[in-house]
Amino acid sequence: MTLLKTLFLAVLLLALGAAGGLMWSQRQAPSDLAGAPTTVAATEKKVLYWYDPMVPQQHFDKPGKSPFMDMELVPKYADEGAASGAENGTDVGVRIDPAAIQNLGVRLATVERIPLSRQIEATGLIGFNEREVTLEQARAGGFVERVWPLAPGDVIGVGQPLAELLVPEWAAAQEEWLALRAFEQPALLAAARNRLRLLGMPEALIREVEAAGQPRPRFVIKSSRAGVIQSLDVRAGMTLMPGQTLARVNGLASVWLEVAVPEALAEAARVGGHAEVSLAAQPGRTIAARVSAVLPALDAASRSLRVRVELPNRGGALRPGMSAQVALRATGGASALAVPTEAVIRTGKRALVMLAEDGGRFMPVEVTLGREAGDRSEIIAGLEEGQKIVASGQFLIDSEASLSGVIARSAPAGEEK
Repeated sequence: MTLLKTLFLAVLLLALGAAGGLMWSQRQAPSDLAGAPTTVAATEKKVLYWYDPMVPQQHFDKPGKSPFMDMELVPKYADEGAASGAENGTDVGVRIDPAAIQNLGVRLATVERIPLSRQIEATGLIGFNEREVTLEQARAGGFVERVWPLAPGDVIGVGQPLAELLVPEWAAAQEEWLALRAFEQPALLAAARNRLRLLGMPEALIREVEAAGQPRPRFVIKSSRAGVIQSLDVRAGMTLMPGQTLARVNGLASVWLEVAVPEALAEAARVGGHAEVSLAAQPGRTIAARVSAVLPALDAASRSLRVRVELPNRGGALRPGMSAQVALRATGGASALAVPTEAVIRTGKRALVMLAEDGGRFMPVEVTLGREAGDRSEIIAGLEEGQKIVASGQFLIDSEASLSGVIARSAPAGEEK
């Protein structure tokens, strides 16, 4: 009996202890649950700001309805930015999974410093060299007795007869000079000879009169330049005044090629610059030349600058009116930062590139563009040498950045690289 009583008491004590432990745990549970929100809150993400995905550049300090669209504002968390900028509440780009980058076919390019040498492709027309123009005029008044069968557009050589004139004034002066030869007075002869020159008589005609001893009142006007007749204003039976123009002859030893260069590329056109000319009439042939002049006036209609290239015309193969393709190369000796032109996103108001950063992050950066050199664009401000940018797939990344509320980094004002 004593043993049974002892076992009963032991079981009773164990039951009482279990019941007491259960009651104690139930009392502690509310206290633990009350502290749970503090623990969860401590592990929540830090919100930098709220924004409307349709207007990501506008930031808000607290959640709520968007003033632009009938939708709730979206939080921007700190871990969506890089560690260096998240703590300060600034955007440093959008993060894209490396596998997604590979699937999108994103290709990177390096910001490089290249020489400022460019090539301008333009079309031009060949024209006459206006420096090779000769005007054939009547040196004295007279009558046209004969005209050679010529017309404007004819190609003539040096010494080609144009017209034969009868100059009565020359005939009287020649007879007076020949009569003075009989008196053998050198002073008078010299004065009479000088008078013939002042009347416009050529030296060759004076020597002919002196050798023949007979007056030569008729005189043949000949072309003093080989080229093409641009105008011929003389007919048989005409009465000519002293200094009247009979013909205009333009030489063909060299020709001008005038090229219209767009205003935006006018700086590349410099006197002495290299030019390579290709003619449609002579396929496969390239003529090396140089820019002889850059005309100061800008064409108001086409907003282009006229650049003149002088070409040698051996054999007369280059004819005015021909069209030609011209490649102008300009080298300034300086260098500048440049990126592939395809990497630039032009929005109409600004130019952006997607800067590739560590950890698969991309940041839109506003840049200031300069000139174009082939397939590259000069960067005046916004990037540094050696940085990586997105050369393909940048539009998709830019869209993701816009939806994530990432604001493009502005280019420093007045900074040049």
